[in-house]
Amino acid sequence: MAIEKLNRAANEAHPKVINMASPSGSTTSLPRLGTTLSSPALVVATSPLGPSAVGSSSPSAVQERQRVRQPYPHFKVVVLDDDVYTFQHVVECLVRFIPAMQPSQAWDLAHRIDGEGSAVVWCGPQEQAELYHQQLGAEGLTLAPLEPD
Repeated sequence: MAIEKLNRAANEAHPKVINMASPSGSTTSLPRLGTTLSSPALVVATSPLGPSAVGSSSPSAVQERQRVRQPYPHFKVVVLDDDVYTFQHVVECLVRFIPAMQPSQAWDLAHRIDGEGSAVVWCGPQEQAELYHQQLGAEGLTLAPLEPD
C-alpha cells in the first residue's frame, strides 16, 4: 500500500527540464527511474566567458578547459656559521626539526656550515621551508633569509 502511494506521488510530481538548446524553450520530461539516457538534454561547456548551456547538436561551441600544471615553488633553508652555538646544538636542532635528518647527515652539515660559512639544510615547498626556518631560528641558529631554489 505504501509503495503504491510512493509510485503515484512520483508519477504526479514528475519534474520537467527546460531544453536550453531550443530557442522556444520547450520542455522535456526526465526519464523514469531504471531507464538509461540515450542522449543528454543539456550539455554544460566551459568557455572564456564562463559556463553556458549549449545543445549537443553544436559540438564546435564546446570548449575544454586546459589545466596548466606549474611546479610548486621550492625554497632553501640555509644555516649560517656563527660562533654562538656549538656543533652539538646544530646537530640536535637539525635532527629534531628537519624530517628524516639522520645524525650523521646533521654532523656533515654542521662541519660544512663551519668550514664554508653556510649550508643548505633543507629544500622544498615554501610553507614547510617557512616552518623549518622559524623553528631553527627559535632555537638560536643564524639563518639566511628564505630564497627560491
